[in-house]
Amino acid sequence: MLVTITTRGEAAPDLSHLLHKHPGRAQTFDLSVGTAHVFYPADSAEVCTAALLLEVDPIALARSKRYGADAQALSRYVNDRPYAATSMLALAIAQVFRSAMGGHSASRPERAAAPLDLEIALTSVPSEVDEHGTGMATRLFAPLGWDVDEARAPLDPTRPEWGDAGTVGLRLHGRVRLADALRQLTVLLPVLDDAKHYWVGDDEVGTLLRRGEGWLAEHPLRGLITSRSLAHQRALVDDATSRLLELDDGSATGAVPAGAGGDDDGTAEVSPSDDVPVETPLHRRRAEAVLTALADVRAHTVADVGCGEGALLRHLFADRSFTTVIGTDVAPRELARAERRLRLDDVSDEQRARVRLLQSSVTYSDDRIAGLDAVVLMEVVEHVDPDRLPALEASVFGAARPGAVVVTTPNAEHNVRFEHLAAGRFRHPDHRFEWTRAEFRTWATAVGDRHGYMVEFRPVGDDDPAVGPPTQLALFRRTTATATATPGATTTPTISTGGTA
Repeated sequence: MLVTITTRGEAAPDLSHLLHKHPGRAQTFDLSVGTAHVFYPADSAEVCTAALLLEVDPIALARSKRYGADAQALSRYVNDRPYAATSMLALAIAQVFRSAMGGHSASRPERAAAPLDLEIALTSVPSEVDEHGTGMATRLFAPLGWDVDEARAPLDPTRPEWGDAGTVGLRLHGRVRLADALRQLTVLLPVLDDAKHYWVGDDEVGTLLRRGEGWLAEHPLRGLITSRSLAHQRALVDDATSRLLELDDGSATGAVPAGAGGDDDGTAEVSPSDDVPVETPLHRRRAEAVLTALADVRAHTVADVGCGEGALLRHLFADRSFTTVIGTDVAPRELARAERRLRLDDVSDEQRARVRLLQSSVTYSDDRIAGLDAVVLMEVVEHVDPDRLPALEASVFGAARPGAVVVTTPNAEHNVRFEHLAAGRFRHPDHRFEWTRAEFRTWATAVGDRHGYMVEFRPVGDDDPAVGPPTQLALFRRTTATATATPGATTTPTISTGGTA
């Protein structure tokens, strides 16, 4: 089994530093699955290629009690284990390049934190073809931003009637952080093979979540990946799926009404075993809408108030146009999770200086977020008691007074489109209310008038002609230098309190 990693240009001399493997000598590592060799076929100022070759003894592997089953079974001897990329190669990558997977480099911290132009080649990879003729490798890697080339050869050139081989020569090209690329390989290679050479237990869920952080929750084949990674064990798959949704959306998955999907949107999830693409989830479309609004007002200094675990912060931090990114939340535990999600321990001091995580409440004035280009309240207002909305208004629009404010909140009228959401229930048990479009417009327009902001309303998600979009967004742009009224004079629209979830 062979995998090569190539980078070109100014980053080429740094690849060996990031991999923590000296380019001047071949190195050998004894692993439980065989012997791994690391060497550099190319090492110059223009191009650097690192190769990992894994040698396995198929006979010893077949006879080993460690890896299972009846040594007399023919399938234990006649298989593609010696050469096709499998979970064995994933294990070798994880063990040999462990420091690189962690994103750590004392000598090249900036390179470790930044995406590189990478080309990854694997000589023989299982890649079953779907009904449209698309290989599984393409379906798994392309959504992550890779350009994918699958070279499929006939099983036997002298026997064309046998058809094509089940494996391909795989080449990936993309601009990706090296640590992320290695994590993706360790997760997806066993998925392509749909097998693991070791027993899959409860601890495998944690491994999958760590290596899939930042991309697995939003992958269109998340269900397939999760199911195959956990050996189709339903209890483990369900556990991983619920934890993925919690990490990605910051909601308490277990408390959401049955069938509401574990997201704050009330959207139903596709079964983890369904091998079908899913449409872009609402939480992702919401984040995209917020980022678009921030771009429209040319914001460079932004506070995400009520940031939770950092679902939006990670997008802000990844965009260098945001020179100051502040996340506030009332819960220290959420801020700690956001810090881990941003991997602040792995980035340079310069990058870390762009971010501040602050314990704060949206209903109390905080000078640390005053005077910014923009403040975001993404799915926050509905978690505030109605009688505390004037305090929220005073702290954000009065005291902080940013150049722009972006507010998103559920559209209560759209709830009837969530077939699993019972009538009168909110999308999340912590919601204090959910506004209709008219109620939201009444509140936002009044706030804008009192504080000198012009308000624009935008739909988020598919705009249903009868009940509107699932999420509604208000973009406030400041038009005057000082507030026109005090928050004590605020009035709020009649709020639909509905039932409790």
